[in-house]
Amino acid sequence: MSSAYGMVNAEPVSCSIAENIQLVVQSIQQAALRTGRDPQDIRVVAVTKTVMADRLRQAHASGLRTFGENRLQEAQQKQGSLQDLRDVSWHFIGQVQRRKIKDVVGQFHLIHSVESLEQATAMDTRARDMDITQAILLQVNVSGEATKGGFSVPEVKTVLPEFEKLQHLTVRGLMTIPPWSKDGERARPYFRALRELAQTVEQQDYERTKMEELSMGMSRDYPVAVEEGATLVRIGTALFGTRNPVG
Repeated sequence: MSSAYGMVNAEPVSCSIAENIQLVVQSIQQAALRTGRDPQDIRVVAVTKTVMADRLRQAHASGLRTFGENRLQEAQQKQGSLQDLRDVSWHFIGQVQRRKIKDVVGQFHLIHSVESLEQATAMDTRARDMDITQAILLQVNVSGEATKGGFSVPEVKTVLPEFEKLQHLTVRGLMTIPPWSKDGERARPYFRALRELAQTVEQQDYERTKMEELSMGMSRDYPVAVEEGATLVRIGTALFGTRNPVG
């Protein structure tokens, strides 16, 4: 049976991954309770970039069920290796290159990183050809950094009527990546701005656009993200420690 944080009840494996998972879960629970949130509303997306498939099996054995991949080829290899794990939800969290849209659409339960209407239109065409509906999040460049992709806050407010016309995509919410800092507290204004944007969008009562998910927070700042309303926290290092290259 599913429980909080996108996990299920399971016997933990005897390894540091299991211990790390428990520490993350405890931190999420504490952050949620500090702000009066239900911890059941927050799920861990385990960032599995460069993490070997056997370590993902260990994470699965300790209850994790949502894996987030940045690179398509690496994701495909792991999906093949772990295809016997039928209850895993795969999310794509990296930049989606145009030439790879046809392979990304339909292979992931949720795409976190849609950053333009042009990109979304191509995804909608691919989903139509496959006769499916693809769930997505809009990436929002809250900080306005030139090095980051995504919609600006004003653009989100103006572009959503166009998204409503895309019959084979459903917008499930928003995602952001704040400026890098060792101090997680510095990310708070950006997380808060994303939450406030989602609240504004929700008031518009769109038919196909719902603000069910806020994907924000990583290993260094996820407790702050939870306090500010995250429903999906993308965590890699805090779970898997030092990364190993994929062989």
